[in-house]
Amino acid sequence: MTSWTYSMETANNVTEFIFWGLSQNPQVEAVCFLVFSFLYTVILLGNSLIMLTVCLGHLFKSPMYFFLFFLSFMDICFSSVTAPKMIIDLLVKTKTISFGGCIMQVFAVHFFGGIEIFILIVMAYDRYVAICKPLHYMTIMDRQKCNKMLLGTWVGGFLHSIIQVALVVQLPFCGPNEIDHYFCDVHPVLKLACTDTYVVGAVVTANSGTMTLGSFVILLISYTAILVSLRKQSAEGRRKALSTCGSHIAVVIIFFVPCIFMYMRPDTTFSEDKMVAVFYTIITPMLNPLIYTLRNAEVKNAMKKLWRRKVFWDANGK
Repeated sequence: MTSWTYSMETANNVTEFIFWGLSQNPQVEAVCFLVFSFLYTVILLGNSLIMLTVCLGHLFKSPMYFFLFFLSFMDICFSSVTAPKMIIDLLVKTKTISFGGCIMQVFAVHFFGGIEIFILIVMAYDRYVAICKPLHYMTIMDRQKCNKMLLGTWVGGFLHSIIQVALVVQLPFCGPNEIDHYFCDVHPVLKLACTDTYVVGAVVTANSGTMTLGSFVILLISYTAILVSLRKQSAEGRRKALSTCGSHIAVVIIFFVPCIFMYMRPDTTFSEDKMVAVFYTIITPMLNPLIYTLRNAEVKNAMKKLWRRKVFWDANGK
């Protein structure tokens, strides 16, 4: 028993990992620091503005905006798992993360990412009911059912993430400890395990790949059904529905295409992975508020009312 414990401790002698980061060039890193600091600030401000608009604009009672609020919240959480450390690491020569921190990052990335995927599915279902079954909308999408759906997204995200972590944490790591990435994800970490990871990699692909591709197919079917049903709507109804669904479809495409590229494949990594990861961890959370604001008249009107109210308060304060 003692010798077995000793051998396990020897096999797991890696206490930290070293990231290669986005670039090894100091000049490029300086530019990246400015760019990604700006992008992360836009993510925080844009998504916070959406959340503030939904709350103060009295839109929270609508199921669509109820879920939009939590989608924006997930965008902030999801990007905050990787962006702050990546930005800080651009200023230092050696980019390290503890073994425990790496495992926590894997969990958080897949937890918040999983929740976001399930929220997008729920939002598609909400639009389907609103457009295809408008007379039963408030009955089907009442607040109690919305709360249960939201809870389901969190449970789904947790189950997906805990499977990923359970597969990684039981592997032995005895060196090397350098990750060609800017955050800990399953495939780059699996490459460092000093054992055969074929079976683990296949399970990871089945878990992440099936969830990503399956969710994408479900969403495509849902929005196809919605678009087909629009033939029965009036011209004004079609215009309003297309405006709302168009923004949802845009978000789905820019989020899922990079995810499918990353996770719907065997346990392999490519040099392009880092840039693809930037797209779904930074670019997509930044674009979501812009897409929903520019494509949604109700959100724009609520923001205008809040701005007028602020101007009125400022004028009275003076």
